[in-house]
Amino acid sequence: MQTIPLDGSSLDLCDVVAVARHGATVALAAPARAEMGRSLAWVARAAAGELTDASGASLPVYGVNTGYGSLARVRIDEGQIAALSWNLIRSHAAGVGPPVAPEVTRAMMLLRANALAKGASGCRPELVDSITGMLEHDVVPVVPSQGSCGSSGDLAPLCHLALVMFRGPEADDPEESGHAWHDGERMSGSAAMQKAGLERLVPGPKEGLAVSNGAQLSTAYGALAAWDAEQTLIAAEIAAALSWEALRGVTRALHPAVHALRPYRGAQDTAQNLLQLLEGSTLCDSIADKVQDAYSLRCTPQVLGAARDGLRYVASQLRVELNSATDNPLVLLDVDDVNKAFSAGLFHGEPVGMACDHLKLLISEVAAISERRVYRLTTGTLSARLPPHLVSGDRPNLGMMVPQTTAAALVSENRSIAWPSTADSIPTCEDQEDHVAMSTTASRLAARAVRNARYVVAIELLCAAHGVWWRLSEQDDVTLGAGTQAALDVVEEVLGGRRPSVCPSDDIELLADAIHDGRLRTAVEAAVGPLRGGLDA
Repeated sequence: MQTIPLDGSSLDLCDVVAVARHGATVALAAPARAEMGRSLAWVARAAAGELTDASGASLPVYGVNTGYGSLARVRIDEGQIAALSWNLIRSHAAGVGPPVAPEVTRAMMLLRANALAKGASGCRPELVDSITGMLEHDVVPVVPSQGSCGSSGDLAPLCHLALVMFRGPEADDPEESGHAWHDGERMSGSAAMQKAGLERLVPGPKEGLAVSNGAQLSTAYGALAAWDAEQTLIAAEIAAALSWEALRGVTRALHPAVHALRPYRGAQDTAQNLLQLLEGSTLCDSIADKVQDAYSLRCTPQVLGAARDGLRYVASQLRVELNSATDNPLVLLDVDDVNKAFSAGLFHGEPVGMACDHLKLLISEVAAISERRVYRLTTGTLSARLPPHLVSGDRPNLGMMVPQTTAAALVSENRSIAWPSTADSIPTCEDQEDHVAMSTTASRLAARAVRNARYVVAIELLCAAHGVWWRLSEQDDVTLGAGTQAALDVVEEVLGGRRPSVCPSDDIELLADAIHDGRLRTAVEAAVGPLRGGLDA
C-alpha cells in the first residue's frame, strides 16, 4: 500500500479510512517539514526571550512564555517551559469512560499529525514523525471516550495521546505514560513505545499545546461515521428497491421528468439509483389499477435525497477540518507584525459538531423510512397480499414480527440521539471557555446513530428478501431488476440460501456486516454499473 504524504492540505476521507482501518502508512512531506522548521525557529526565539516589542520588553506568547487558559497573563521563565508543557499534558489527561475504538484513535492521530504538518504550530517535525511511527508500528494510545467538550478542541483525549508520545523533562516514568495497545496487547505507554523501538520525546516550547489543541477526536468519529453513512445510504436505496418489488410498487414516482420539477440533487440521484436497480423488473407496476404507493415507497427519493444532500454538507465540513491548523496560538510568519503568534479560536469544534448533529438527523431519517417499509412488508393488510409477518400459515414460526420490533426500537433510539448536542454549552476554565461546542458528544453519537441505522437497513433487506422469495414461490414468470437480483444473491450467499430466519439476530448481524464492508454495494454495482454516491462534492 502506498505511503500517504502529510502536507496539511491534501487528506480526504478515503485516506482517513485507509489509515484507521487498513493500516496504510503515512509520512511527513518534505515541504511541510521545511515549513514546520520555519515556525519552530520563531517559537524558539520567543522562548529564549530574544523577541521584543516596541518598548524593548520580551514578547508575551501564549503557551510559550505564559500560562494557559485563565492564567494567560502569568509569565513563565525559560527554564520552566518544558515542565509547563509536560504539566499541561498530565493535568489535562482527565478522560473517563470506555476506551475509544482503536480505529477511531488511529484516525485522531492521523488528523493531529496532519494539522501539525500545516506548519503554523511552531513545533518540531519530530512530533509528526513520532505519531507516524506510532501508526506504522501499531502503538495505539488508550483514549477514554468521555470528557471532552470540543473546546479548546478535544483536550483530554489528545492529552491521553500525548502521555504516550511524550515524557517528563526529568525522567521517563512509566507510571506517567498512559496506556496503549501494541499489536493488540494493552500495556503502559512507555512499554508500548519501547517495544516498538520509538523514543518518547520531552515536550519543547508550546508542544503540549500543539498536540492537545484541536477537534481531532470529534473529526475522527465524524469522518468514519460519514464514510459508513454513505454505505448505509446506498444500502438503504438497494433495500428500498427490493421492498419495491416485494410490495409490487409503482415506479412512475421515480420518473426523471417528475424530479426535474423539484430539482434537488439528492432526490434526483436517489430516483435514478432506484430506476437503475429496478430496471427489468416484472414485479413493479404489476397491479393494473394501482396508481400510487404509500409515502414510505413513493417519497423515498425525497427522504433519502434530503439525506444525500445533508451528507454532502457533512463531508464538505469534514474535508475542511481534515486539512486545517487548529491549535493556539498559530504562528503566521508571513503576516506583517512583530508578534507572529496569533491567539484565536480555530480549535473550537462548532463546525464539526454542527455537521455531526446533522449527520445524526439525516441518518435517523434514513432508518425511520426504512422501518416504515419493514412494517408494510410484515403487515398483511398493507403488503399487497404478502403473508402476515412474511410467513405462510402452515408454518409454526413467527417470521419477521420481532425484527420489525427491533427496527422500531433502533429508530426510537436514534430519535433521542438526534437531539443537537451543539445546542448545549457549559462554561469551563473559570469562564475563559464560556462557550463550548460539545462536538465530541455530537460525533460519538453520530457514529452510534449510523450503526443503528445500518441494523435497520439490514432488517429491511432481510424482510424484503423474504417477501421477494414468497413472490417467486407463487409465480413462475417473475423477473427481478438487475440490481435487486444482485442484492438478493448477496443476501442468499450471506445467509446460506433461502431459508426461514428462525433466530433472526444472527442474520441481521451478517447482513449488517455485508453493508458495512461494502460487499452489498460492490456486488450490485458489478451488475448494474456505478450507483450515484453520497459523499462526492
